[in-house]
Amino acid sequence: MDNETETIRRILQDTGDTWAVVGLSTNRSRAAYGVAEVLQHFGKRVVPVHPKAETVHGERGYASLAEIPFPVDVVDVFVNSELAGGVADEAVAVGAKAVWFQLDVVDAEAYGRTRAAGLEMVMDRCPAIEIPKLG
Repeated sequence: MDNETETIRRILQDTGDTWAVVGLSTNRSRAAYGVAEVLQHFGKRVVPVHPKAETVHGERGYASLAEIPFPVDVVDVFVNSELAGGVADEAVAVGAKAVWFQLDVVDAEAYGRTRAAGLEMVMDRCPAIEIPKLG
């Protein structure tokens, strides 16, 4: 198993069950909405993080990672690449264990900073695609 595949497996199976999904709103046409639903079916608690702080999939939303009053295991990032590095830095600051950049979200410098801080990280992948590959 290659290193990235192993990292994906660890994040999905071993890193914890509380996932903050940055960019998740009640907009059903956005990818974050469907991916969050898949994560819930996989047994994850999905915490919406969006400026509107909407309740999504039965979970209360927060305007930022810093506002979440409980530990977050994984930060799943559905913002564009230009904003993603800042979110990764916030994930480090709140004590998350891993950061997941969604498809087409790439920031090599943020990846380096996040890994240097000791967090697991994946870029340009989607957990809804990776979960079925776990077997």
